[in-house]
Amino acid sequence: MKLIAVNTGLPRNVIWQGREVRTAIFKQPVTGRVALGTLNLDGDRQADLSVHGGLEKAVYCYASEHYDYWKRELPGWQLAPGTFGENFTTLGLPEESVHVGDAFRIGSAELVVTQPRLPCFKLGVRFQSEDMVRRFLASERMGFYFAVTRAGDVEAGDMIERLSRDPAAVPVSEITRLYIAKRYGPAEVQSARRALRVDALPQSWKEHLAERLETRET
Repeated sequence: MKLIAVNTGLPRNVIWQGREVRTAIFKQPVTGRVALGTLNLDGDRQADLSVHGGLEKAVYCYASEHYDYWKRELPGWQLAPGTFGENFTTLGLPEESVHVGDAFRIGSAELVVTQPRLPCFKLGVRFQSEDMVRRFLASERMGFYFAVTRAGDVEAGDMIERLSRDPAAVPVSEITRLYIAKRYGPAEVQSARRALRVDALPQSWKEHLAERLETRET
């Protein structure tokens, strides 16, 4: 497992559908070692802290393997690391093999997986397409967030070491499917109950899953 690129960006104002929008989704790869604190990378910020950033969303991670899919889906686009707003572009960390609560070491920093990424309208701003959020959700290639448990520094080319696996073993991809699912059958109920036992899963996600379970039962 390897860190392919470290991407940062600061908030900027752009025009979207005739109005000005402030966003930090435009990320660019950086070279050299970059300090990583508990809230973000040096040189990186979030535009709207009510929905982005914070301790549970300090780093957005996206698999480089997904880029081949998007190159087919988005012909004509030059898709370089950071295009989807990710801070880390990685190799060998697909959502199916990463569990919420898994801990990793990258460079001198230590991180824990907290949740899948849910796209907001600013992904549409990035691609100048109202349909992009829907397509991103449908692809189930959404990446995930890290919380930083030990500050350090990272650099493109660093190896990624898994330190521990969460005992509930709920893949990020499974949490994503629970969010997208229109109804919960027995398999979804079992998965949601396992997910509720994951300490690293944020309270907002647990409340959402608990509500889905309650709705099904009533």
